[in-house]
Amino acid sequence: LTWIQTFNVEAPCQTVEDLTNGVVMAQVLQKIDPTYFDENWLNRIKREVGDNWRLKVSNLKKILKGILDYNHEILGQQINDFILPDVNLIGEHSDAAELGRMLQLILGCAVNCEQKQEYIQTIMMMEESVQHVVMTAIQELMSKESPVTAGNDGYVDLDRQLKKTTEELNEALATKEENAQRCHELDMQVAALQEEKSSLLAENQVLMERLNQSDSIEDPNSPAGRRHLQLQTQLEQLQEETFRLEAAKDDYRIRCEELEKEIADLRQQNEELTNLAEEAQSLKDEIDVLRHSSDKVAKLESQVESYKKKLEDLGDLRRQVKLLEEKNTMYMQNTMSLEEELRKANAARSQLETYKRQVVELQNRLSEESKKADKLEFEYKMLKEKVDSFQKEKDVCIQRINVAVPFYI
Repeated sequence: LTWIQTFNVEAPCQTVEDLTNGVVMAQVLQKIDPTYFDENWLNRIKREVGDNWRLKVSNLKKILKGILDYNHEILGQQINDFILPDVNLIGEHSDAAELGRMLQLILGCAVNCEQKQEYIQTIMMMEESVQHVVMTAIQELMSKESPVTAGNDGYVDLDRQLKKTTEELNEALATKEENAQRCHELDMQVAALQEEKSSLLAENQVLMERLNQSDSIEDPNSPAGRRHLQLQTQLEQLQEETFRLEAAKDDYRIRCEELEKEIADLRQQNEELTNLAEEAQSLKDEIDVLRHSSDKVAKLESQVESYKKKLEDLGDLRRQVKLLEEKNTMYMQNTMSLEEELRKANAARSQLETYKRQVVELQNRLSEESKKADKLEFEYKMLKEKVDSFQKEKDVCIQRINVAVPFYI
């Protein structure tokens, strides 16, 4: 925490709880490398999360992914045997140990970036006890790092597509969480309006009884008249609030349609990745063929050895043996590469199944929100019909009073 405070970021960072939403860590990463962690990346971090631990976890997942990608793509390092922080424990329970692992990864980015001398100098100027803790964390992390080896181009493309799909799906889930929170607030407002409607109906009944006795609601100086004006004002406010909620409902319906389009795009990408998995299966079949060829090569080698002993003076056979050895090496390398690609493709396929289940869950929740909106619209129509009915009853009472007044005079 003391080291993080040296960056002087905008977000508050006085306590451990200030770090659990991920905003401070994201701003620190942008200062470490503003080119990689640019404004577009920083804008994906939600600032106003409050006590919503799900939004905190969403921010922390984006930050952890950014750190790992930065180590792989920019620093050219792979973190092995290092226990990655559990972002769920950080976001939901403010776990100090898991938060320490997260800050340890950020520290590794700082001491390995282009401006590492500046950050190392800052550490050396801190108190000795703080220096010891920071240097221990650096040594532990660096012992787990190893250079990244070059992979197959096809697998890199597949990995890039999976990363893009994961980011888009996480953003869609965060948006869905915000929409669910807003719908919950609208439900609470509707419940409050319904309670106020019931209160107004009761008061209106009392006023109607008083009206039947003596007072006239047309006289603004009478208690019934004053209360009538007050009820009319409240009714107008309720109508305005209903119109506002109707507009909000339309806005969320439009947003839901946009989410449906995004889901359709994600489904198409999932189909493309499924096709890649099928291609990986065909690569597996090719591996089997290569293994069979490798067995043939082994048999040929044994034959060549016998030929060498019998015909050592024949140069043609020697050249053939050398060629077969080179081909065998090439086949073995291709076999190992294809087996690695197949393993990674199978892992990607299991991730796709998870995406499909999340898409179905999102569609179900969207259907539930549409039903709630329709129910709100129906209740509004019923309220309007009751208000119109009360207005008609009021007009009848006024007519009766107008007829009765000349008679008593």
